[in-house]
Amino acid sequence: MPVFAFTIFLGAFLLFLVQPLIGKYLLPWFGGGPSVWTTCLFFFQVFLVGGYAYGHALTRFCKPRTQTIIHLGILLVALACLPIVPSANWKPRTPDHPAANILLLLACNLGVPFLVLAVTGPLLQLWSSHFNTQKSPYRLYALSNLGSLLALLTYPVLFEAHLSRKSQALFWEWSFVLYTVGCAFCALSTGTLGSRRGVSETPIASDLAAAPVRPGQRLLWLLWSACSSVLLMATTNKLCLDVAVFPLLWVLPLASYLTSFVLCFAGPRAYLRQPFTLAFGVAMVGFCWALFQGAGWPFWNQVLVYISALFVCCVVCHGELFRIRPAPGALTEFYLLIALGGALGGLFVSVVAPLIFTHYYELHWGLVLCAFLVASTRTHEMVRTLLKGPDFETIGLAQANKIVPERNAPRWRGLALASLWLFFFATAATLWIQGRRVNSDIVLKSRNFYGVLTFFEHRKDEPTGDHFLLQHGRITHGLQFVHAQLQSWPTTYYGTESGLGLALNALPPGERRVGVVGLGAGTIAAYAQPGDFFAFYEINPQVSCLATSRFTYLTGCRGKWEITPGDARLALEQQHPQGFDLVALDAFNSDSIPVHLLTREAFAVYLRHLKTNGVLAVHISNHFLNLEPVVAGLARHFGLAMAVIDHDAKPEQWWIYSSTWILLSRDPRILSGPSIRSASKTDHDSNATERLWTDDFSSLFQILR
Repeated sequence: MPVFAFTIFLGAFLLFLVQPLIGKYLLPWFGGGPSVWTTCLFFFQVFLVGGYAYGHALTRFCKPRTQTIIHLGILLVALACLPIVPSANWKPRTPDHPAANILLLLACNLGVPFLVLAVTGPLLQLWSSHFNTQKSPYRLYALSNLGSLLALLTYPVLFEAHLSRKSQALFWEWSFVLYTVGCAFCALSTGTLGSRRGVSETPIASDLAAAPVRPGQRLLWLLWSACSSVLLMATTNKLCLDVAVFPLLWVLPLASYLTSFVLCFAGPRAYLRQPFTLAFGVAMVGFCWALFQGAGWPFWNQVLVYISALFVCCVVCHGELFRIRPAPGALTEFYLLIALGGALGGLFVSVVAPLIFTHYYELHWGLVLCAFLVASTRTHEMVRTLLKGPDFETIGLAQANKIVPERNAPRWRGLALASLWLFFFATAATLWIQGRRVNSDIVLKSRNFYGVLTFFEHRKDEPTGDHFLLQHGRITHGLQFVHAQLQSWPTTYYGTESGLGLALNALPPGERRVGVVGLGAGTIAAYAQPGDFFAFYEINPQVSCLATSRFTYLTGCRGKWEITPGDARLALEQQHPQGFDLVALDAFNSDSIPVHLLTREAFAVYLRHLKTNGVLAVHISNHFLNLEPVVAGLARHFGLAMAVIDHDAKPEQWWIYSSTWILLSRDPRILSGPSIRSASKTDHDSNATERLWTDDFSSLFQILR
């Protein structure tokens, strides 16, 4: 039994350790947005279903000895699939169909090892019941989730903060070898025991015949599991959209989700229904409050409220799952349907929601579903108790005996249920109001894999104030006046006194070549003079469409310009040296930073395309992350002169935003001009990071404000 417990724990640990690890490999190739992680999470859920289906079929239709032979063969195939690190050949050539490309890449590189790890929990729990038929195998499920939780909690503070990606991958692969040894031992032990007993079915199969599973029970397994999955992924999306896409904000929601599994499946007394129902009401209020506060709320306030509320909701979902668990004979079917429900929730968030919603409304729908399930389940149980007596199969004899005396006094139960339904309708109405808050200035909204774009027209009644505004999530990506004489003004983060404006004006006279990573509304094109060439790199096709159709910075540009679709770094890697006088790094996914654009390898690419006396301008304005030490470390590594330009907004110039730009150059003379020297900070914050960021190592956890 210790070997079974160790193997289950290690398998779960590796199952969840590989998820943020492989995600870090994929982020640089697919734009670094929140949808990269949610697509990965959807893949993991689908293959979890595959693993549980394989375990269910293996134990249902094969004798123990046959199970051993088949699973040993699968283990050998999984070992042959190592290493799991994807090769550079998987880098996308175009930005088309990113979700499909991510799923195909993961299936080819990680499919079989992940499938083997996914089946570990239910398969080894069932095998362990051969050796100890007196104890419930569900405690091993709690141990499995504990291993998963430990992997998630240690990743951002231990693995990511101290090990490179290569070291992490090597650790995982050698641990997987150790896991296969333990799993092979368990399989051989089970096959030997089955042959000695001479049985063709599991010894607990009689439990299944004694307690058949009802269709309604299966439906509830699916719904409760799908609900918690939707809440998990939607909460992750929300946090990553407003802050940054990095493992800490992947790990915290997933850790909360798994902790609820550990708690609820540890034993029948862990989930206290009445206290958690009250806590559920508080959690729903917390979710609604946070949504109304918006993304401007302080980072740690958002994390505390969202993660705490998610945990309570997941405890309710998984506690209800444990209450309606089947006899051990149906254990693999139970886990299969739980995994299927999780995959359906993931399908809704990562695939369906971007197609049918123009904003991130999946969190609203997940909360409404959760409140509905709580109210309808309580109603069903009370009606069943009053009309037909206690549900012995679902709640157990001991709990049923407590309910019987109350059948003659249902008044307080009716009041409680009325309160639940009233709370449900109030919550649904509140979420509908929050999600449908009307802004008459909105002209259009669009959503795709890369996020939500909103196009506004503000101050329509003011001839000189009427302007268009483009937002990605909550971050402004461009502002342009409608008045013909004001259309060419550079606005927002790109004013003439900003770091970018100073850098462009400091360039030597003549025909200038400028590369811009991130298009937005194309505002930087306002600086173009006849003979200049501006090359924009933009991964989101909807941004390119709006910049050329709704704004006139590009169509009215006095120089030449072009837009290169796809990830800027990948595109620059494939191009010959462009000889840019200035490269502006200004790519944001809402307020999140594509980390792969701020590594040693990325800066080497930029410098290859930059003239010797050229300028690299890095936009680091951010509410939650202090990026100055990261760029300072890169400047030291490449021996670049550096100037940090903080520009504060002036109330009378509302169209100019506060901004922070870092200007870098191989030639210190170009940064020593009076305009740049007088605007530069004299003290640089370069002590927050100890290690140079590379493709193999980066840790946003260290630079949180």
